[in-house]
Amino acid sequence: MKHALIFAAGLGERMRPLTDHTAKPLLPVGGKPLIVWHLEKLAAAGVHYVVINTSHLAEQFPDTLGDGSRWGLRIRYAYEGPTPLETGGGMLNALPLLGPEPFIGVSADIWSEYDYAALPAEPDGNAHLVMVPNPDWHQRGDFVLRQGSLHEDGDGERLTFGNIGVYRPELVHDCALGRFKLLPIYQQAMREHQLGGERYDGAWWNLGNPQQLAELDAHLRG
Repeated sequence: MKHALIFAAGLGERMRPLTDHTAKPLLPVGGKPLIVWHLEKLAAAGVHYVVINTSHLAEQFPDTLGDGSRWGLRIRYAYEGPTPLETGGGMLNALPLLGPEPFIGVSADIWSEYDYAALPAEPDGNAHLVMVPNPDWHQRGDFVLRQGSLHEDGDGERLTFGNIGVYRPELVHDCALGRFKLLPIYQQAMREHQLGGERYDGAWWNLGNPQQLAELDAHLRG
């Protein structure tokens, strides 16, 4: 896959006061902005073109990242306005910049050692999600993984969505423009047997607050 979307439009409310003056994906961790870790890994996986959703402090992204040429990438920015459009609305808003082929999607506020090159270039359904073991703060998990497919309930291992995936534009193609989450879209796709998945057991961090950011920073520097 040559195209990717980075979800970076959140307000970062739980990360305050750090996000009062710096967009959450641009906060430094391990000596570089968090989003740069994603850009480097995407470039290493053969991605050439990255769309970044923006809203809060949107002007900081092009000022910091430029056109992406320093990583061998071409970066485009999909501004959502002063109020973020949530994951679904943000994806739909970015589709005109992404083209008709499947693309990688990743949230800017995670860090992992997952190899984006391992993602399927052609998902069996409309999306393929990377699932991780349930962290302490989300022990119930999100979806059941069973023989490579995701389900809302039933037999199988219940895991947490790791905010990494591959998406076909068809997943949100028929949705109305505006603010909406991807969760109901995932649920509908599961009912239609159109949502695949895999388990990833490697290093994965969710960065929701300053303490989690500091812990990852210490880990990377140590």
